Amino acid sequence: MTEAVALKPDLGRFGVWLPNRSITGELAARIESLGYGAAWIGGSPDAELSWVEPALAQTTSLQLATGIVNIWTAPAPAVAKSFQRIEKAYPGRFLLGVGVGHPEHTEEYVKPYDALSSYLDELDAALVPTSRRVLAALGPRVLRLAAQRSAGAHPYLTTPEHTAKARELVGKSVFLAPEHKVVLTTDAEKARAIGRRYADFYLDLSNYVNNWLRLGFTEADVRKPGSDRLIDAVVAHGTPEAIAHRLREHCDAGADHVAIQVLDSQNDDALISALSDLAGPLGLTRAG
Repeated sequence: MTEAVALKPDLGRFGVWLPNRSITGELAARIESLGYGAAWIGGSPDAELSWVEPALAQTTSLQLATGIVNIWTAPAPAVAKSFQRIEKAYPGRFLLGVGVGHPEHTEEYVKPYDALSSYLDELDAALVPTSRRVLAALGPRVLRLAAQRSAGAHPYLTTPEHTAKARELVGKSVFLAPEHKVVLTTDAEKARAIGRRYADFYLDLSNYVNNWLRLGFTEADVRKPGSDRLIDAVVAHGTPEAIAHRLREHCDAGADHVAIQVLDSQNDDALISALSDLAGPLGLTRAG
């Protein structure tokens, strides 16, 4: 193993992706008890990140990660201050994921690549180590930036085919942690209906649409409401065993870690039930 590979963040093979902007200590402990290595917090968490320490306090090994902090709404100096506070209290257990968001939903969205580079400059100046940060990345240019200026990439709403292309582009030493959505049902039409509800927002966003087109999907596939082919590719459904097989395809394609987003879980109990069903087929070892 080379030194670069050894410096990859260790989040275990599988984690959980949550859209809630924060996580409670109780939920973090329940996720950890099932054997998942990390909880990724989406929804553009604010710069204070005040929820991190209480969740880490109720766990012993779970990593927390942001998926992602939006550079337009969370100023780099404030984020860096939060990172240093968390790192001092819980060394090596927090991974800072940052990204540029979506041009269609940010009035200030001008030259996003340059803005992201400048944001990373500010994190550098505040001594946020590259080994504890990752970038939201889909296209080749930002994937390369992730490889050069962070531990790696956190691609969202992608496929194992994208993971393979990303791995080829960034090389073996770069951390790669794609997100993948799942619906625990064997009813394909129900699963697709749920998947389309979640995909609808992204079918209006050029960075996602362009990424799918690069992967070989057609204009018809990415036209609302999204073809069965597209929805099945980005939202896994079926038995827990079938879903686990789909998630492992990312690992086989080169992912170091897969962040699993369970769709249509109405509350924490429903989420934990679904994650529990998946834990066995994923080969996770439960605590206790």
